[in-house]
Amino acid sequence: MARNVFGQSIFLKRNIIRVFGSLSYPGFNWSNTSVVQGAEQLPDFPEKNVLFVSNHQTYFADVTFMLHVIHSALNGHPNNVRKPGFLRPKKHNIYYVAAEETMKSGFLPRLLALSGAVTVKRTWRKDGEPVKRDVDLKDVDQVLTALGDGWVISFPQGTTSPFVQGRKGTAHMVKQQRPVVVPVVIDGFRRAFDKSGLKQKKKGVTLKLTIKAPLELNYEAPVEDVLDRIMEAIEQTDSHNFFAEEGEK
Repeated sequence: MARNVFGQSIFLKRNIIRVFGSLSYPGFNWSNTSVVQGAEQLPDFPEKNVLFVSNHQTYFADVTFMLHVIHSALNGHPNNVRKPGFLRPKKHNIYYVAAEETMKSGFLPRLLALSGAVTVKRTWRKDGEPVKRDVDLKDVDQVLTALGDGWVISFPQGTTSPFVQGRKGTAHMVKQQRPVVVPVVIDGFRRAFDKSGLKQKKKGVTLKLTIKAPLELNYEAPVEDVLDRIMEAIEQTDSHNFFAEEGEK
């Protein structure tokens, strides 16, 4: 049986994607409206060493929607998630970075982890309490292994709270691995789903996802500069927060 670099069954992974894709499809296409831009770029990206960096609004709905977008685009239907590309997933080496405690919080998260999760330990929080601990180098190696094998979806802020400062670990990995860095901006998921992203709390929401052009980065630049570029690209800086607050007045 074919397995990926982490020893996971590719057959099992594809079928988990099909099942959860089918379960999440109505919430993205029937109860709400989906608007996707920029997915036409996806078929032109390299087979591996591509890092998608995105803002984060729910634990699972965000990344699930991204997988819908990716598989639809790779099946010839970019920017159209009404076409269920997840039923014929052509690319198995797609991974996403997730907190270990989140993916071990129940049977469903543990099952979802088999769809491509690369779990890491939070360095700033454990069991809901603030902590301060060093980055586990094994976690870093896992993400680098995933990048070396394919595409990785990452959330640099490490939290679903908006406009929080990004974690430097993402920038360190970018400098070390030098991947193609693709910014993604999402919106609407916080209004449509609960924090877990598994339960719908409102219908009729417009779910937006924009895939921007890959960043032109100076990999020799300081970590802080690389992180600033990423946070600006995913629209999570103080200036974007100001305009968001102005728009709510």
